[in-house]
Amino acid sequence: MTESLRNIFYNETKSKNRYQSIDSLYFEWEVETNNIKRIPFASVPTETGENGTDIVMAFTERYFEKYDIFKIDNSGQQCFVVARPVRKADNYWEVTVRLIDNDYKSILDVSACQPGMTARFQSNAHPELHQEGYIKYQSNVSKHRNYITTFRNDDSWSALYAAHEDVFVSIGKGENQGKLKETIYKMEKKEKVLLDNFLYARNNGLLFNRTSVDVNGKSTIVDPNDGRPIYIGDGIIPQVERFASKYAFSKLTVNVFNTVIAMLGEKAEQPTGNKYVFICNERFWFLLNQTLGQYLAQFHTDGTYLYSKKANGYVEVGAKAFDTYNYMGNQISFKVDRTFSREYGYKEGYCLCLDLTADSTSAEPPILSDIWVGDIAA
Repeated sequence: MTESLRNIFYNETKSKNRYQSIDSLYFEWEVETNNIKRIPFASVPTETGENGTDIVMAFTERYFEKYDIFKIDNSGQQCFVVARPVRKADNYWEVTVRLIDNDYKSILDVSACQPGMTARFQSNAHPELHQEGYIKYQSNVSKHRNYITTFRNDDSWSALYAAHEDVFVSIGKGENQGKLKETIYKMEKKEKVLLDNFLYARNNGLLFNRTSVDVNGKSTIVDPNDGRPIYIGDGIIPQVERFASKYAFSKLTVNVFNTVIAMLGEKAEQPTGNKYVFICNERFWFLLNQTLGQYLAQFHTDGTYLYSKKANGYVEVGAKAFDTYNYMGNQISFKVDRTFSREYGYKEGYCLCLDLTADSTSAEPPILSDIWVGDIAA
């Protein structure tokens, strides 16, 4: 899976090499999401804004500026910022606002302004001959840093093993009333054993490892013999789990699909025309085919709504398995990775959803994701 996802990073060179050497232990990259941020409340407002009075709200970062109009997500009430934000701490900014109405009768719904609840920018309004203005970037960029992990595997063998490495060994085994039945044993080449072990360690590390590096770039783990630092970089899953949307389900249904695809669409540049890849364990793969198969049988969906995109055995959706198809105007592909089954088990469905659509202006492929966890089998 990590091999197939290597196009999530951008390389300016035209080299056809699969890997690129760098002379540093760490590297940085930017992730772009094309949606307006939702800013969490840092505390509960003490005023309620009766008769058009001011309300002091606190947010975790400076985002709303003077003359901005923002909406409180849980209540839908709209607020107008009447003064520049005031910094009380790095993660505590006070913003003075007034509720927007036409009769001064609105009262703030404090229950929708609890810490952790969010508000989002909607618009702005300025007086004539105003002297200041601000912008909100439609595409929000976050910078990430990761560290290179060193993987190594060693093997040892005897002279006898080396001499017989490439041969098949036949052993006569007495069965069926004394008649000899030949049993064949293959001795694996040491290079293959080494490569298999290395690929297993590397694939699992690039997927699941959590970083050992602190905020100052120092590793918290060192070699006990000589004190050399051991750098462990974050794998894909810990990075995604830290920033991605998460969706837990008890039963996989088409409505669950619609919800998750809508969550991906909120972060995508366009709601349609995207390329989503769903990497899942075997339990989720079973639930997927069961759910979509029942959906087709129940609603008699035709090929213009759900249809296969490949001819390598997946001739028609529902005939053998769901591989790649168009749904809600987006191309959706499924990939089963047994590594996910080993990590998350065979009783619970797990799926990592990635948006690999290239940016329309820079052609850089972003990585937007959701995680599904659910369906604990009896």
